[in-house]
Amino acid sequence: MPTERIDPPVIAGEREMLRGFLDYHRATLAMKCDGLSDEELRRQSMPPSTLSLLGLVRHMAEVERTWFRRVIDGEDIPLVWSPAGDFQAAYDASAASRSAAFEAWRAEVERSRRIEAAAPSLDIVRHASRWGEDVSLRLVMLHVLLEYARHNGHADFLREGIDGTVGP
Repeated sequence: MPTERIDPPVIAGEREMLRGFLDYHRATLAMKCDGLSDEELRRQSMPPSTLSLLGLVRHMAEVERTWFRRVIDGEDIPLVWSPAGDFQAAYDASAASRSAAFEAWRAEVERSRRIEAAAPSLDIVRHASRWGEDVSLRLVMLHVLLEYARHNGHADFLREGIDGTVGP
């Protein structure tokens, strides 16, 4: 079943706008993976890089988990693919499956949505130990949105290299 991607609002309040653009970019990543086999999703861009579409999905699960659960919600949990805290581990999807990667990513996205929706304001502040400073939910939403936007550019090139598909 193809991924449904809803255009973000062009007129809205700040929080609704951030939610809309974040969900748009989440759906864009999923769309770039639609219709591909596990093998195609694991195909690496150019050695020695381990970058693949499946690696991007796994990485974005870690991004969602880190910023929403670990920073905003204050959960003391390890990364999904690296108990040692190596953020690069998620990129190596050479032995990964679509089902495991997407299951983890979708679970993290849903948890992120619940955490954001429960927050009373974009102005709540939490400490981001990795950055060594306090951050607001507003910054977290913008940061995660920018992570998706940047990596969706990578996903465009990866998908084109697999089967020639280009576009939104």
